[in-house]
Amino acid sequence: MTEVFVEAAPAKINLALHVTRRREDGYHDLESLIVFADVADELQAVAASADSLEISGPFAGALGTGGTNLVMRAVGAFRQRWPGLVPEGLSMHLVKRLPVAAGIGGGSADAAAALRILVRMASAPVPFGELADLAATLGADVPACLMSRPLVARGVGEILSPLPAFPNSYVVLVNPLVPVATADVFRRLRAHDNYPMPALPEPLTRPAQLGLWLAETRNDLQPPAVKLVPEIGYIVDDLAETQGCILSRMSGSGATVFGLFGSEGQAHQAAQVMRERNPDHWVAAAPLIVP
Repeated sequence: MTEVFVEAAPAKINLALHVTRRREDGYHDLESLIVFADVADELQAVAASADSLEISGPFAGALGTGGTNLVMRAVGAFRQRWPGLVPEGLSMHLVKRLPVAAGIGGGSADAAAALRILVRMASAPVPFGELADLAATLGADVPACLMSRPLVARGVGEILSPLPAFPNSYVVLVNPLVPVATADVFRRLRAHDNYPMPALPEPLTRPAQLGLWLAETRNDLQPPAVKLVPEIGYIVDDLAETQGCILSRMSGSGATVFGLFGSEGQAHQAAQVMRERNPDHWVAAAPLIVP
């Protein structure tokens, strides 16, 4: 019987995102505290005679299955870097549960899931450092998604510092189902040289600690994103008012907004409130993945 390889592609959340410098190459240096929620796309793969990708799930219609799909690009890049290490063909099925162009790394997470599957299928070990370098060629968020654990990302996203500990906490994610292009947000960014993030508490083990630290941080992409999609600002305000919400903020370049909670019950209650207020929005409640 042919073995089926399965990997989750968890949602990435930028709890804080500081834009610290515009580089000469046009990109920006960032500092970000990144976590991952236990709500995810899922990728399955089996050896086959040729590569194929099928997509199902609530957001399948937003993606194509051709060579520009990040999963297919990841497979092609892996084969080019390590020829002959994995089967010549893969039959893949992506269950797309996360909204697209939403600031939660959906496509990057899918590409990272593909790379993890390829490593598991490989006939020889693949050094993680080299895999991370390859991941960076696919997109700035792919190296972080490869790890899918709490970390601080610097540079354009390629300098990663995993955190040894992180508080057990929960998030509510709300997306108005309006795609936001990262380039459009950066184009509207007024200040490109902002203060870096403050030092993290060590060890970071309690939600209250995290909340106090986050109060001193920001997402520099939130103001320009709100100008593009004013609904983001309304969601931030609504989530902030729900019981037990430690912090409400936009993730990444938007349009997904997260609310951070120390209690699972409060997170699920807040998610219910947001569903009732915004029945046309995507809403999910989930624990954060901790070390």
